[in-house]
Amino acid sequence: MTATPPDETHLLVASMPFAAALGVQLDSDDPQQVRGHLDWSPERCTLGGFLHGGALMTLADSLGAICAYLNLPEQTTTSTIQSTSNFFHGVRQGRVHGISQPLQRGNSIVVVQTDLFDDEERRVAQTTQSQAVLPEPE
Repeated sequence: MTATPPDETHLLVASMPFAAALGVQLDSDDPQQVRGHLDWSPERCTLGGFLHGGALMTLADSLGAICAYLNLPEQTTTSTIQSTSNFFHGVRQGRVHGISQPLQRGNSIVVVQTDLFDDEERRVAQTTQSQAVLPEPE
């Protein structure tokens, strides 16, 4: 498994229309570590101008899904079967940076951890998700 060629990296997020519409950006995509970000904007906020937890979960889930995808056995695809997020710090400006890394690469499940940080490198959230390994549809 190798990283996606630079001219095709944007296709990974584009294949997830909700993530693309929300503004998730992919910075790097290696099977060992996927990095991306989401910029703060008022339309992504909840009360008090904090970035909405759903926006943070979308960033984490999207990066985690890409990480799982890059770690799949040949001729398989993936789908999230469980996701747990813990939120530690609110974001009222700037950008949220995400780093996804595989914890377990199996033939039936891939487990990925995604850590989110603000511009000051404070941990915003941590998400652990399990991805089912499924045969590619015919």
